[in-house]
Amino acid sequence: MSTTRTTQVRKQHWASGLMLFGAVMLMVAGVIDIFRGIMGIAKDDVFLVTQGYVFRFDLTGWGWVTLILGAVAVVVSLGLFQTAKWARVSGIVIAGLIIIANFLSLPYSPVWSTLMIAFSGLVIWALCVVQPRDTGAQGPQHTV
Repeated sequence: MSTTRTTQVRKQHWASGLMLFGAVMLMVAGVIDIFRGIMGIAKDDVFLVTQGYVFRFDLTGWGWVTLILGAVAVVVSLGLFQTAKWARVSGIVIAGLIIIANFLSLPYSPVWSTLMIAFSGLVIWALCVVQPRDTGAQGPQHTV
């Protein structure tokens, strides 16, 4: 029985670590998106504009989209620090939207967009792997 309990405790610590990892990564992605949004709004000529790209956008408008996604990501990450279930589900959704937004902005900022896609993919992975389940009187436990 002692080995089973030790294994459960290790899994719970592992899951808690993944939730914290997801929260931190989403916070970083959100802050970077906020700064990219501000750059797009304040001075959109900092981005390279390519000719012939299928998805052409007004970079000032795109800056607003990026700023809003970043702000929502920061708010959701604060909920993840509290291990709220709504924040876990919202974190997966907002990270998916960040991936889509950064895919669409690849020609304007290829390095940052690729980095943000990777960050958001890690967030989705971390938040999907953690599966909390309620065990009654013992309180919530996380399994991996």
